[in-house]
Amino acid sequence: MAEKEGGVELKFRIYDGTDIGHKTYASSMTVSTLKQKLVAEWPQDKSVIPKSVNELKLIHAGKILENNKTLADSKVTFGDLPGGVITMHVLVQPPITKKKTDRSVISLTASISYWVLESHPHLIGKFC
Repeated sequence: MAEKEGGVELKFRIYDGTDIGHKTYASSMTVSTLKQKLVAEWPQDKSVIPKSVNELKLIHAGKILENNKTLADSKVTFGDLPGGVITMHVLVQPPITKKKTDRSVISLTASISYWVLESHPHLIGKFC
């Protein structure tokens, strides 16, 4: 059964179709705590491994669950199927690394802009 005395039986489907974390969790548990457990239990043989809870998104019934809410607050549907287990989908979104701006490109662009404006002073009012 999906709901058991203040708890809910969950499993989490990751990007390759593997299910992890199949257990009964307290309905008072926050989504953030749940994510911490998933990060700690994440299979190390996968090509994508989250480093923190901020890289995980839990999806249930088409909605992304908020970190500060409990499972009960998130209205995780209890007992959709008699004797069933609720499956949540896990999305891993590693942080986007900022690329360093190539200063030579900026310098070249500035030089070309200066040359164009110097060579064509009538354009100064149109672009500046």
